[in-house]
Amino acid sequence: MQQTWKWVKAVLLWMDRIVEAFALLALAAMTVIVTLQVFTRKLFNFVFFWSEEITLLLLIWFSFLGIAIGFREKLHLAMDSLAKRLPQTADRILDKFISFCTLLFGGFLVFYGWDFTVLMHANRMSATEWPVSVMYAVMPITGVLIVFYSLLHLAGIRTSRHEEVDEGGLD
Repeated sequence: MQQTWKWVKAVLLWMDRIVEAFALLALAAMTVIVTLQVFTRKLFNFVFFWSEEITLLLLIWFSFLGIAIGFREKLHLAMDSLAKRLPQTADRILDKFISFCTLLFGGFLVFYGWDFTVLMHANRMSATEWPVSVMYAVMPITGVLIVFYSLLHLAGIRTSRHEEVDEGGLD
Protein backbone atom coordinates (compact mmCIF):
# COMPACT_ATOMS: atom_id res chain seq x y z
CA MET A 1 0.00 0.00 0.00
CA GLN A 2 2.82 2.40 0.86
CA GLN A 3 4.46 1.70 -2.52
CA THR A 4 1.17 2.54 -4.26
CA TRP A 5 0.86 5.78 -2.28
CA LYS A 6 4.42 6.78 -3.31
CA TRP A 7 3.54 6.13 -6.94
CA VAL A 8 0.30 8.15 -6.68
CA LYS A 9 2.15 11.00 -4.98
CA ALA A 10 4.81 10.98 -7.72
CA VAL A 11 2.14 11.14 -10.43
CA LEU A 12 0.37 14.00 -8.66
CA LEU A 13 3.59 15.97 -8.27
CA TRP A 14 4.35 15.40 -11.95
CA MET A 15 0.87 16.68 -12.86
CA ASP A 16 1.34 19.74 -10.62
CA ARG A 17 4.69 20.51 -12.22
CA ILE A 18 3.15 20.36 -15.69
CA VAL A 19 0.33 22.75 -14.70
CA GLU A 20 2.76 25.18 -13.07
CA ALA A 21 5.24 24.96 -15.96
CA PHE A 22 2.50 25.63 -18.51
CA ALA A 23 1.22 28.59 -16.50
CA LEU A 24 4.73 30.04 -16.26
CA LEU A 25 5.33 29.41 -19.95
CA ALA A 26 2.08 31.21 -20.78
CA LEU A 27 3.13 34.18 -18.66
CA ALA A 28 6.58 34.31 -20.27
CA ALA A 29 5.12 33.98 -23.78
CA MET A 30 2.62 36.76 -23.05
CA THR A 31 5.43 39.02 -21.91
CA VAL A 32 7.51 38.33 -25.02
CA ILE A 33 4.57 38.75 -27.41
CA VAL A 34 3.39 42.02 -25.87
CA THR A 35 6.94 43.40 -25.78
CA LEU A 36 7.45 42.40 -29.41
CA GLN A 37 4.11 43.94 -30.35
CA VAL A 38 5.00 47.26 -28.69
CA PHE A 39 8.42 47.44 -30.35
CA THR A 40 7.18 46.52 -33.82
CA ARG A 41 4.28 48.97 -33.57
CA LYS A 42 6.42 51.87 -32.32
CA LEU A 43 9.51 51.26 -34.45
CA PHE A 44 8.09 49.81 -37.66
CA ASN A 45 4.41 50.77 -37.51
CA PHE A 46 3.62 47.08 -37.88
CA VAL A 47 1.70 44.68 -35.66
CA PHE A 48 1.58 40.92 -36.00
CA PHE A 49 -2.03 40.03 -36.82
CA TRP A 50 -2.11 37.19 -34.30
CA SER A 51 -0.41 38.86 -31.33
CA GLU A 52 -3.47 40.27 -29.55
CA GLU A 53 -5.49 37.07 -29.96
CA ILE A 54 -2.71 34.80 -28.74
CA THR A 55 -1.98 37.12 -25.81
CA LEU A 56 -5.64 37.02 -24.77
CA LEU A 57 -5.68 33.23 -25.09
CA LEU A 58 -2.54 32.90 -22.96
CA LEU A 59 -3.93 35.32 -20.38
CA ILE A 60 -7.11 33.26 -20.04
CA TRP A 61 -5.20 29.99 -19.68
CA PHE A 62 -2.71 31.52 -17.24
CA SER A 63 -5.51 32.98 -15.12
CA PHE A 64 -7.56 29.81 -14.92
CA LEU A 65 -4.56 27.61 -14.18
CA GLY A 66 -3.57 30.16 -11.56
CA ILE A 67 -6.99 29.70 -9.96
CA ALA A 68 -6.40 25.95 -9.72
CA ILE A 69 -2.91 26.48 -8.28
CA GLY A 70 -4.35 28.96 -5.78
CA PHE A 71 -6.92 26.43 -4.60
CA ARG A 72 -4.21 23.79 -4.33
CA GLU A 73 -2.13 26.08 -2.15
CA LYS A 74 -5.22 27.34 -0.26
CA LEU A 75 -4.43 30.88 -1.33
CA HIS A 76 -8.01 31.83 -2.15
CA LEU A 77 -9.44 35.03 -0.76
CA ALA A 78 -10.50 34.60 2.82
CA MET A 79 -11.67 36.76 5.65
CA ASP A 80 -10.15 34.87 8.52
CA SER A 81 -10.89 37.31 11.34
CA LEU A 82 -13.89 35.20 12.36
CA ALA A 83 -12.20 31.85 11.75
CA LYS A 84 -9.28 32.80 14.01
CA ARG A 85 -11.71 33.36 16.88
CA LEU A 86 -13.46 30.01 16.47
CA PRO A 87 -12.53 26.95 18.52
CA GLN A 88 -10.28 24.50 16.71
CA THR A 89 -13.13 22.03 16.07
CA ALA A 90 -15.34 24.72 14.54
CA ASP A 91 -12.40 25.93 12.45
CA ARG A 92 -11.90 22.41 11.06
CA ILE A 93 -15.62 22.17 10.25
CA LEU A 94 -15.43 25.54 8.51
CA ASP A 95 -12.41 24.33 6.51
CA LYS A 96 -14.36 21.24 5.42
CA PHE A 97 -17.33 23.41 4.45
CA ILE A 98 -15.06 25.68 2.41
CA SER A 99 -13.51 22.64 0.70
CA PHE A 100 -16.99 21.32 -0.08
CA CYS A 101 -18.05 24.68 -1.57
CA THR A 102 -14.83 24.70 -3.57
CA LEU A 103 -15.66 21.20 -4.80
CA LEU A 104 -19.06 22.44 -5.97
CA PHE A 105 -17.42 25.36 -7.77
CA GLY A 106 -15.00 22.97 -9.49
CA GLY A 107 -17.93 20.78 -10.54
CA PHE A 108 -19.67 23.86 -11.91
CA LEU A 109 -16.59 24.67 -14.00
CA VAL A 110 -16.37 21.10 -15.29
CA PHE A 111 -20.05 20.82 -16.20
CA TYR A 112 -20.75 24.24 -17.63
CA GLY A 113 -17.21 24.79 -18.89
CA TRP A 114 -17.46 21.63 -20.97
CA ASP A 115 -20.89 22.64 -22.32
CA PHE A 116 -19.59 26.09 -23.22
CA THR A 117 -16.45 24.68 -24.82
CA VAL A 118 -18.50 22.34 -27.01
CA LEU A 119 -20.94 25.13 -27.85
CA MET A 120 -18.11 27.44 -28.96
CA HIS A 121 -16.24 24.85 -31.03
CA ALA A 122 -17.97 25.78 -34.28
CA ASN A 123 -16.90 29.43 -33.99
CA ARG A 124 -13.48 30.58 -35.16
CA MET A 125 -11.11 33.21 -33.84
CA SER A 126 -10.67 35.96 -36.39
CA ALA A 127 -6.86 36.17 -36.58
CA THR A 128 -5.69 32.58 -36.11
CA GLU A 129 -8.80 30.79 -37.37
CA TRP A 130 -8.51 28.45 -34.39
CA PRO A 131 -11.75 27.21 -32.86
CA VAL A 132 -12.96 29.49 -30.07
CA SER A 133 -13.25 26.37 -27.93
CA VAL A 134 -9.44 26.53 -27.46
CA MET A 135 -10.03 29.62 -25.37
CA TYR A 136 -12.66 27.94 -23.19
CA ALA A 137 -11.17 24.45 -22.88
CA VAL A 138 -9.26 25.58 -19.81
CA MET A 139 -12.51 25.93 -17.84
CA PRO A 140 -13.24 22.19 -17.49
CA ILE A 141 -9.52 21.47 -17.02
CA THR A 142 -9.40 23.94 -14.14
CA GLY A 143 -12.63 22.47 -12.79
CA VAL A 144 -11.17 18.95 -12.75
CA LEU A 145 -8.08 20.22 -10.92
CA ILE A 146 -10.19 22.12 -8.37
CA VAL A 147 -12.43 19.08 -7.77
CA PHE A 148 -9.38 16.91 -7.33
CA TYR A 149 -7.69 19.29 -4.89
CA SER A 150 -10.95 19.77 -2.98
CA LEU A 151 -11.34 16.01 -2.57
CA LEU A 152 -7.81 15.83 -1.23
CA HIS A 153 -8.54 18.70 1.18
CA LEU A 154 -11.73 16.97 2.35
CA ALA A 155 -9.70 13.80 2.95
CA GLY A 156 -7.28 15.80 5.08
CA ILE A 157 -4.38 15.51 2.63
CA ARG A 158 -2.18 18.57 2.35
CA THR A 159 -1.78 19.74 -1.22
CA SER A 160 0.45 22.73 -0.63
CA ARG A 161 3.75 22.45 -2.48
CA HIS A 162 5.05 25.84 -1.44
CA GLU A 163 5.21 25.74 2.34
CA GLU A 164 6.66 29.24 2.67
CA VAL A 165 3.32 30.71 1.52
CA ASP A 166 0.45 30.62 4.01
CA GLU A 167 -3.22 31.64 3.78
CA GLY A 168 -2.33 34.96 5.40
CA GLY A 169 0.44 35.68 2.88
CA LEU A 170 4.18 35.27 3.09
CA ASP A 171 5.58 34.36 6.50
